[in-house]
Amino acid sequence: MAPGVFFCRAMPHFTRMSIESAAAEIREEFSWLEDWEARYAHIIDLGKANPALAPDEKSEKTIVRGCASQVWMVTHIEDGQLIVRAESDAMIVSGLIALLIRLYSGAKPAEAEAFDAKALLDEIGVSGALTAQRSNGLASMLERIRNDAHAALTA
Repeated sequence: MAPGVFFCRAMPHFTRMSIESAAAEIREEFSWLEDWEARYAHIIDLGKANPALAPDEKSEKTIVRGCASQVWMVTHIEDGQLIVRAESDAMIVSGLIALLIRLYSGAKPAEAEAFDAKALLDEIGVSGALTAQRSNGLASMLERIRNDAHAALTA
């Protein structure tokens, strides 16, 4: 395996790289999508591949407040890396979760805390096409990831 790339045990269907490398891949991927409809369809496809959480992981403790749909997020530190897994009952939100997992899962907590995913999602044309409720939910998910990364740094 190439240096800086590793297999993410929490999501065995993809390999992990730095947040910046993942962001570059996502930028490239979305550059081929000409309009919001194509982006929307792609995001939904990404969400379909997102593994489900175990039933016992969907609890009041893991629910993300501020989302219009139901979102459960589980994070932990494994080998010094932030592992993020999440699930939603909404297809578009599942796709947004898949993008966030690609960016953050496997990152060092400091890298995760510092990265501006909102700017990336603005750049690739995702944020601007979301409803206000979906934007608030996305902000809540990002805040949860940053808070969990910060907690890992201060533990």
